Formats: sequence, C-alpha cells, structure tokens
Amino acid sequence: MSNSSSITQFLLLAFADTRELQLLHFWLFLGIYLAALLGNGLIITTIACDHHLHTPMYFFLLNLSVLDLGSISTTVPKSMVNSLWEKRTISYSGCVSQVFLFALFIVAEFSLLTIMSYDRYVAICK
Repeated sequence: MSNSSSITQFLLLAFADTRELQLLHFWLFLGIYLAALLGNGLIITTIACDHHLHTPMYFFLLNLSVLDLGSISTTVPKSMVNSLWEKRTISYSGCVSQVFLFALFIVAEFSLLTIMSYDRYVAICK
C-alpha cells in the first residue's frame, strides 16, 4: 500500500497570540503598506506626468518604484489578512506563487540597482 497523501496547505505562525496584538500588527502593516503605495504612486505619477523627467535616470526610478510596489504587494496583504481574520494557513499554490513572485521582484530590483549604479559610473567617468 503506497502513501498517497499530499500537501494542500501550510500552517503559518502568528506574530502574537492575543487578539489585541494581532489587531495592532494589522494596523501597523496597513500603515506601512499604504505609505509604500502612496510614496511609490506619487513617484510614478510625477515621472509619468512631467515630460522634463523623461530621462534615463528617472526611467530607472520609475521602474524601481513599480518593482517595489510588486514586491511589497506579494507578502504584506496576506499577512494583514492572516492578522485580521486569525487565519493560520496558506495554500500550497499560494505559497509557491508568493515565493516565486517575491524572488522575481527582488532579483529584478537588484538587477535594476546594478544597472543604475553602472549608469552613474559611466556618467561620472566619461
């Protein structure tokens, strides 16, 4: 007889066991998430609307803001939902997609920062 069990969900650890601390974590994460959305949204809007800012360095900053929005949007909303509704699980496919997207955004962000630093190096040396 073969073992045919499969993993469908992972259990997550909570930041705190008391409801008051869970709500505090929710409001703290909500504030951080909204601040990141507002800041990056303002950067994106300013660069997109002002034609004087359509230079290579501002193009890189625009893409950096988009990548930052993507990386923070993959992890923080699920953490907020878990804190608010006292859920302790994440599906296998949700976990895989969250890890893949987060790694993708972080690698893209590091690559863009490397390109930006090389661009500044060339601009200074030439």
